[in-house]
Amino acid sequence: MAEQLKNVYTKEYIGNLANKIKEYYSSFDKEKFCKEIFDSSWESLELKQRMRHIAIVLNNNIKLEYKKQLEVLKFVSKYFYSFEAMFFQDFVEVYGLDDYEDSIKALEVFTLESSSEFAIRQFILKEEDKTMSQLKLWTKSENEHLRRLASEGCRPRLPWAVALPEFKKNPTKVLEILELLKNDKSKYVQKSVANNLNDISKDNPKLVIEFIQSNLGKTKELDWICKHAARTLLKKGDKEILVLFGYEKSKHVKIENFICDESLFIGDNLIFSFDLISEDEPLGKLRVEYIISYLKANGLYSNKIFVINQNEIKTFKKSFSKKQSFQNMTTRKHYKGKHKLSIVINSLIIKEHEFILK
Repeated sequence: MAEQLKNVYTKEYIGNLANKIKEYYSSFDKEKFCKEIFDSSWESLELKQRMRHIAIVLNNNIKLEYKKQLEVLKFVSKYFYSFEAMFFQDFVEVYGLDDYEDSIKALEVFTLESSSEFAIRQFILKEEDKTMSQLKLWTKSENEHLRRLASEGCRPRLPWAVALPEFKKNPTKVLEILELLKNDKSKYVQKSVANNLNDISKDNPKLVIEFIQSNLGKTKELDWICKHAARTLLKKGDKEILVLFGYEKSKHVKIENFICDESLFIGDNLIFSFDLISEDEPLGKLRVEYIISYLKANGLYSNKIFVINQNEIKTFKKSFSKKQSFQNMTTRKHYKGKHKLSIVINSLIIKEHEFILK
């Protein structure tokens, strides 16, 4: 994904950035700035490396003290949006760790049109208590972007970001933030709270189970957060979580009319279908998944779980039809040989089928 995203920084984009800086900072040398951005290293840089490179070149060309540099960047940042504008936050991460107050104020501005979730983590690592107190203040903000930052910024395992090892060991301070946000009406914030809890579940599953036990069934919004937070535990087949969400019964379910390819070529789709049958009662609340056991280059297997259904089925029969791509991607390379498909109902494997990838 990053290979595609990094290409947002076109010459037009950087030119627009230079023009906006020039509006506020008259002595800015636009040509020099653009030339330094697109130097000999540019093509080899990935997305986050390009963000860092832009931040460094900004510092080299806005020849002011840090606080005044921020004034320029805060003005300019209003014209740039989304993830590609995160070089503003990266600038703060690189050059602002020794100026806490001005940096935090700048991150507040930058996150409104983008997100400061990466940069704030360096301040948590450097001044944990002070920064976590700031996050608590942001939970009360009228702006959903700042409330979301309070949660997203302290996720113990935020993707693409530096980890927060102390919070992986003991997420108590993170849970205090999430308690303040768990009833937030913004879906943007709710999703972050759920993702944070899912992060915590990977190192401290009992704490997340306790959160779910305390909050499940209270409101529609909290039910959504709990379900989304439990996705890793559900995939692992955690017995307590399965019971909490009503996925404890499966012995009454049979699989019939199973059809699956015996072989396929790399680049094709594996196509399979099956019926779930219950003779004495409706199928009920079922978490239906399938596992692909991928053959790796070293001859071992890597399992990947995919969810098909996790709702109540009020009928006695339900048919499913799926296809799974075996197209090579940057994130997964496929190897010819024997692979396996497993059908899973409420964490129990009820059908296995081997197939050949050619």
